[in-house]
Amino acid sequence: MTARPSVSPMTLTTVVASTRPGRIGRSVADWFTLRAAEYDQFESHTVDLYELALPFFDEPHPLALRQYAKSHTREWSRIVDVSDAFVFVTPEYNGSFPAPLKNAWDYLVVEWQHKPGALVSYGGVSAGTRAVQMAKQVVANLRMLPIGPTVSIPFVGELVEDGDFRAGKIHEAAAEQVLDELARIARVMRQLRSGTY
Repeated sequence: MTARPSVSPMTLTTVVASTRPGRIGRSVADWFTLRAAEYDQFESHTVDLYELALPFFDEPHPLALRQYAKSHTREWSRIVDVSDAFVFVTPEYNGSFPAPLKNAWDYLVVEWQHKPGALVSYGGVSAGTRAVQMAKQVVANLRMLPIGPTVSIPFVGELVEDGDFRAGKIHEAAAEQVLDELARIARVMRQLRSGTY
């Protein structure tokens, strides 16, 4: 790893975008979270949108006020607020990302700002890359910084055995690039948010 050790690890949250039965996304996210756990720059954990079970956006007040009326929004706000960086694990649905991911993004505004976001995509021949391009636009509009490196996994079904994603060397190398870039940018952006930069 090229990143230097830190006395204050940052929080990296990996978000599982797919909520459908039989999804592969959770196994991909579990692999990435374990990979990130080996990285001394981050405390890494996973948020599964299926388990989070956010209803379709239902907050009555302007989000910039952070006057949340719903307990599920307050919990989601807490998770995002304490996170320093994000990895969104997404398939591609009709040339874009799944609706639950957009819904999760739309629940919050302030909490996303000035934090880096990376994308891990999977699918068939396209490896979910069109979903990545669409997602980067949304991430940028949330005032996050979408990083350049990604992990793209084509023909993902061929890499799952007994429910576990079996990463190849190319995926491991891509994950390392993502983590290196997230560590560099998240450290600076945390200083930016605290006013110490």
